Amino acid sequence: MSLPPPAQPLLATGEVRHTRLRPARHAFAYRNWFVLLPMRALRRQPAASLPRNRAGLVSFHDADHGDGSADALAWAEGLLSAEGIDDADGEIWLQTYPRVLGYAFKPVSFWYCHRADGTLAAVLAEVNNTFGERHVYLLAGPQLGFGREQQARKVFHVSPFCRVEGRYRFRFMRTADRIVARVDHDDDTGALLQTSVSGRLEPLTAAATRRALLGMPLMTLGVIARIHWQALKLWRKRVPFFTKPEPPQAFVSR
Repeated sequence: MSLPPPAQPLLATGEVRHTRLRPARHAFAYRNWFVLLPMRALRRQPAASLPRNRAGLVSFHDADHGDGSADALAWAEGLLSAEGIDDADGEIWLQTYPRVLGYAFKPVSFWYCHRADGTLAAVLAEVNNTFGERHVYLLAGPQLGFGREQQARKVFHVSPFCRVEGRYRFRFMRTADRIVARVDHDDDTGALLQTSVSGRLEPLTAAATRRALLGMPLMTLGVIARIHWQALKLWRKRVPFFTKPEPPQAFVSR
């Protein structure tokens, strides 16, 4: 019996959507693109279409993730082992923004850690804020699966317009040609933010990368620029501003 072909890296073109419900309603949607990388397959066979840990118009650098070491997959595998998750023996897919023209800011990346049968053993939601801090929310348990809501207590500061309180509600969906990651934030009063990142999937070829780059050449610079632009709009709407607290002592929360 022949073995199935190894998983191939994918490029997703779609949009990011964000809605604040109160105290002033504020909503926006932007086109964007990102990559979905089969990290274990890439360990065995690097992708010619995506420079890794070296310069390129579009590239991936391990140091942009986890503890900043030279092997992001080894970091993720070590984290899973330390947390007692020993059945993530299938592919580990990383949904993230690549570096474009040498720059990337990654508000959130998702590590989808599969079992050998294709089911989800864990998801790592790796969050970065604009203060250079990083935190990982680990989602695991018998109820984890695509299309099923998962929750985590918010412990990490992201926006100065939101207190560090309440919970996140996560939901992930993936088909053969589409992926959606939805993260909603409820504070101690109720529903506050609704966000999602979605994209249509295609093989990460040199031609697909060129199309994405020509369509949105400053995509990753645009991420950080739009964060500050939307913050200015919230300030003008007199949404309350909260001082950044100290980051949590634990790098990972479940």
